[in-house]
Amino acid sequence: MDIGGTFTDLVTISDGTLDVTKTSSTPAAPEDGVTDGLEKTREKTGVQFDAVDFFAHGTTVATNAVLEEEWADTALVTTGGFRDVLEIGRQARPDIYDFQTEKPATVVPRNHRYEIPERLDERGDVSTPLDEAAARDVAARLVDADISSVAISLLFSYENDVHERRIKEILQAEGVDASFSLSSEVLPEIREYERTLTTALNAALKPVMDRYLGSLETEIADLGIRPDLEIMQSNGGIITADIARTRPVNTLLSGPAAGVQGASYVAGLAGIENLITMDMGGTSCDVSLVEGGDPMVATDVEVGEYPVNVPMIDIHTVGAGGGSIAWIDDGDALRVGPRSAGAEPGPICYGRGGTSPTITDAQLLLGRLNPDAFLSDALSVDVDRVEEIFERELAGPLGKSVEGAAQGVLDVANASMERALRVVSVERGYDPREFGLVAFGGAGPLHATTLAAELDIPRVLIPRTAGVLSALGLLISDILYDYSTSRVRNWESVDPSSLQATFDEFVAQGREQLENENLAESQMRFERSVDLRYAGQSFELSVPVPDGELDSQTKATIRDRFHTTHRQRYGHAYDDEPIELVTLRTRARGLVETPNLRHDTTTGDTADAITEERPVHFDGEVRDTRVYRREQLPAAGSFTGPAIVEGAESTVVVRPEQSVEVDEYGSLIVEVQS
Repeated sequence: MDIGGTFTDLVTISDGTLDVTKTSSTPAAPEDGVTDGLEKTREKTGVQFDAVDFFAHGTTVATNAVLEEEWADTALVTTGGFRDVLEIGRQARPDIYDFQTEKPATVVPRNHRYEIPERLDERGDVSTPLDEAAARDVAARLVDADISSVAISLLFSYENDVHERRIKEILQAEGVDASFSLSSEVLPEIREYERTLTTALNAALKPVMDRYLGSLETEIADLGIRPDLEIMQSNGGIITADIARTRPVNTLLSGPAAGVQGASYVAGLAGIENLITMDMGGTSCDVSLVEGGDPMVATDVEVGEYPVNVPMIDIHTVGAGGGSIAWIDDGDALRVGPRSAGAEPGPICYGRGGTSPTITDAQLLLGRLNPDAFLSDALSVDVDRVEEIFERELAGPLGKSVEGAAQGVLDVANASMERALRVVSVERGYDPREFGLVAFGGAGPLHATTLAAELDIPRVLIPRTAGVLSALGLLISDILYDYSTSRVRNWESVDPSSLQATFDEFVAQGREQLENENLAESQMRFERSVDLRYAGQSFELSVPVPDGELDSQTKATIRDRFHTTHRQRYGHAYDDEPIELVTLRTRARGLVETPNLRHDTTTGDTADAITEERPVHFDGEVRDTRVYRREQLPAAGSFTGPAIVEGAESTVVVRPEQSVEVDEYGSLIVEVQS
């Protein structure tokens, strides 16, 4: 189950049969959308809840709490003299010439930030012993403070966590009744501001996530669903709900990450390993790049205005979703987003009282969406009302026809999404012509073929479950646990045995965790990497570490890989420059059994799937366009554009001169003619 800004999506697989349910999200109480969707699924499919043996969930609760600054009252305990690190932050401004830029709200207000005298040096040796009396004084103040969570972040604790652990012991012994987050556990890595901020966010989100998961677990248990709840992380892997409670900061991109995982899996079935994913829902469009079947992972992603340095699938987001509102700015220019009509009231065509023109409304006016077959029987479409509002709000002021204004809305939105696709490909050294585009989300397939033509992407894949691919991604994602620690050292001076010892420790922790989740040794994989940089650089690149024991030859191989990676990313490398080790990483992966997604419809003729022919606007020209019912398209079927393919949860636009084949899994493979 995946909760989006507009819809809550459910995918169930039972005895090899895949079923999809889509229901409106309930932002005020997300768990209500979950239970509503489950009840609809039971009515539709007859599935018995007591027969469910796996339940996974993608959640935006942590994300929304950060974006809306609705987190728990939190205290921060730091090294003496570093109370204000959250406010000092970094010198960079979003706009270097804007001297009026306001920084985001601090996660912890100053009156709840406390200093304790202590100091470790850059190698973790104690230079100033911990002042335990001062720690007890802080405990006394925290007992009287109205806080529910405590973050502890001390200098160089990634080298030695002894002081952080001792402070926690003292605070607990002195009666501080709160949840605790230690930076040496949440993010044991360099960069004081990012580490402190990530730890503070984790602490602030723990009570929020605990309440939500507790409520959700109660709701689904009352329905008779017995297995433990599993939660999607930002890194594209599943964890237990209990661990998600302790590490909510790891779930900030939960839903979008599941979508990338689903796209990677479905594209792999079609033989496409290099792909760009495009997830366009009701409020935003998320794009990401997958190379060799593996999503790109970053540790410097911003959520809202906050840099969160835990491993996340590298996803770039723009405010262009089906519900994004079109408007005219003070310079009489047409703009689209980032404000969205959301689930309530939604686009005008939803018939729920929406009064602002949106991308979905524009698609309807141009003939791409059928008002008589519109996602849900609960939606009543009033085309005349859509035309009236478009005329008043956009067409009239712009001096265009209603259709011209609608086309303008799509052009502006497509330009925004095209820039996003360039960010994750061209700006990072990748040629879009060497990738396929996988489009999903309720609105993604409406725009993908146009964007592919603009970027010379040769092929677009639209999964059979495009409108709910994030939910499907939850059913095929592995269990993942990431372990890391920073050890800033000159690479040549690093002893291979010390690297091996750290990796062995991480592997042991990962194996214990996976064994606790009843995985066999044959299901376990351990992936090692190091973050390296040239001496003097501010940022580093992650390089995979070969399997086996580390020795001097392995170190040389890693060094060469770093040079190659740097050359690909930045266009140059310095083979003779000294290199620094920054961080060691290990990913513990528990392999899951993937479902059979083969398409049931293997016989029949493509023509049998045609439901009608209607006029559709393409770039200002009206074309008679065949409309296909997706569920009736046979495997191995083919057709050419212009065409509209209507499915249960998404609609696909095929442009003139493009051709389509249906693969054995029901995915549409669109060959783009640019």
